[in-house]
Formats: sequence, C-alpha cells, structure tokens
Amino acid sequence: MSNPESNPQPTTSCPPPGSAAHAGHAPLCRSCGAPTTAPAPPPWSSSSDSPPPAYRPIRMPAINAPTNTAAIVLSPVPQPLPVPPASPPFAFQVPAKRITSPEDIARFHASVHGRHFLGFVAALSASVHGRKLSEPLPSPPSPAVFALLDLISALCAIVESTPPLPHNSRYGNPAFRLWHEKLSDSANQLIAPITATAGSPDLAGAEVELAPYLLDSFGNATRIDYGTGHETNFAAFLYCLARLGLISEADYPAVVLRVFAAYLDLMRTLQDTYLLEPAGSHGVWGLDDYHFLPFIFGAAQLIDHKYMKPKSIHNPDILENFSKEYMYLACVAYVKKVKKGPFAEHSPMLDDISGVPHWKKVNSGLLKMYKAEVLEKVPIMQHFLFGSLIKWED
Repeated sequence: MSNPESNPQPTTSCPPPGSAAHAGHAPLCRSCGAPTTAPAPPPWSSSSDSPPPAYRPIRMPAINAPTNTAAIVLSPVPQPLPVPPASPPFAFQVPAKRITSPEDIARFHASVHGRHFLGFVAALSASVHGRKLSEPLPSPPSPAVFALLDLISALCAIVESTPPLPHNSRYGNPAFRLWHEKLSDSANQLIAPITATAGSPDLAGAEVELAPYLLDSFGNATRIDYGTGHETNFAAFLYCLARLGLISEADYPAVVLRVFAAYLDLMRTLQDTYLLEPAGSHGVWGLDDYHFLPFIFGAAQLIDHKYMKPKSIHNPDILENFSKEYMYLACVAYVKKVKKGPFAEHSPMLDDISGVPHWKKVNSGLLKMYKAEVLEKVPIMQHFLFGSLIKWED
C-alpha cells in the first residue's frame, strides 16, 4: 500500500467548484474531492458592493466562419475580362463535374475559363455602376435577352400551376420536385428560342450542353435546397451564351438589371413557395442563406450615390423606398423580413460591411470574397459543370 504522505493531494491546481462554499467549509476539488487552499469568495452584499454586471450572451463562432479574412483583404480585386468567343464547328457535349479537391480548384482558377468566368462576373458588375433597376438601358436589349426573359416568365407560370402540397416541415415542400420535373421536361424547348436568335445552323444541338446548367440554376430537386452554387450555375449558363455570341458586352446592363433581376425574383418566389432549404448555409456568417451575386451587383449600382452610404441599410425608410431600385437594398430588406432578432446578431457580416465608408470598396471586397468563399470552396464547386464551352484543362 502506498504511503498517503508520499502523494500529497493537489491544492491550488484544482479550481474550486462554482457552488463551493458552504459556511465554515473550504471549497472542494472537482477532480479529487479534497479541500483546496483557496478560500471561498464572500457572498455578494447589496449594501456594500456594486451590483453584478448585466449578463450579455456571447455569440459563439460558427463552425464554418471565415478563417482567411486577411488573405481575402490582401488578394487582388477581380477585374472585368472579355469572354473568349467560341468558334464553329462546335462539338457540344453533356457537361460533367470535374472538381473534387483543392488542387482541382487551383487548376480551374489557373485555366483560361476559370479566369474569364470570374472576369465575366466582374464585367457584369462594372456594367451597372450607378444604374437603377428602372432606368432606361444604355442600348436596346438583344433578341437573346428578350428570350431569356420569356424563359423566366415561363418558369414563373409553372410555379402558378404547381401549388405547394400540405406539408408540416419548416423546409422542403415536395411540390418543388414537381416544379423541377416540369422544368426538366421543357428545358430544351425553353432554350431553343434563345439559340434560335443567332439565326445560325451551327448552334443546332446546343441544348444538350446548355440544359444541365439551366437545370442546376434553380436548386436541387432531391434535397429541395438552393444556394450560391446553383446561383453560380446560372452565371455559367449566361457565360456559355456569351461564348456563343448570343449576348454581347452591350447586353450586360440588360443581363443584370433585367434578366438577373427577374431570376432573383423567381428564386425568391421559389424559396417562399416551396420553402427551399439553404444549401450549405453559412448561417450567420454568410451574406444571405441563398445568394451572393445580387450583393455584388447591388453594391455596384450604388457606387458614387450622392446620399446613400453602406450604413444606410439600417434606415427602414431607405429600405422601404429604394429596395425596388437597388438589388443590395432589396436583399437586405429580404433578410430582415425572414430573420428575427437584432440585425447584428443574425447577419454580422452584413452589419460589418455597413461600416465600410463607400460602395466602391464594398463592391471590390465582395468580388474578392466571391472568389474566395464561393469559387474556391470544394463543397460548392464540386457541383460545377464542364463541357466544350467551359473546358476542363488537365
């Protein structure tokens, strides 16, 4: 048997329990049960002491909170780049997923189409600097733009003919699967009027490559969810149309202020009607549970605005009166509508951005963040598609 004196019990190394002190007794160690040498704190007295501080809950960091903030800040701002035109003869093919690792992400961003796809997003953003949604376009929309608007109108009509089913869950109304099935069945017929605007037989069969991008632009029918990856597929769909010469740089303001705005309205309708679950939501650490691009385009719209600053998002009157003209304000208004509680608690990133002095810096920061937090994330980009128009370079 060992000598108890040879293994003295620890004293100050063991913290006293929170409920330690009974009167006349020393607090006990939580680990060994022995008395400690630390005296119990005297009870608080309202007559002699100041009151204890009010309790303030501390927001715990999310598991997927951004960890590379410094790298994002120091990275270069993505610049507008022209879309490299595709030349006939075309060899259209069903696009496939190719990204499975960070190395694949790096390969994509080093490729021609990786650089030019991000440059396309930056060019769309630059095209709407200082432009309101309702103001006249700088040039008449092309036939392809009108065909895109007709496509979105047709998808809105499908929503009206596919009401939600009785459902008790917070997310995922199964009627969305019916809506998506109707989209899948009519995808080729919806795309054909767009490609027909070229008036060229060379684009025959382009639907086989364009349809998968379109189908992935509105969410996943199995999981009944939607996120920034699906939104990125819609941008890829537009990029493919630009490669085919169906939309040009002169169309970019119309693509953002008419087509993308209509797409955003449709997605809000789908989210509200079918209770789409956020796909890979960042929770409070994202801009929005579903979208990223309208914040980029919306910040571009507000660049050099005389009166509205980033901090103006906290003014309810500004949100009410101008959210129909500026996508950024509309997105903030939607977030405040669907999320409860203090804005700084449920949307700390948007709250932080509101402290930036001017919209140009917000826009450039969001472009850098889009590259880092969307286009460089394997869980998002593993679903990105590659074919003959967006080529995977081995």
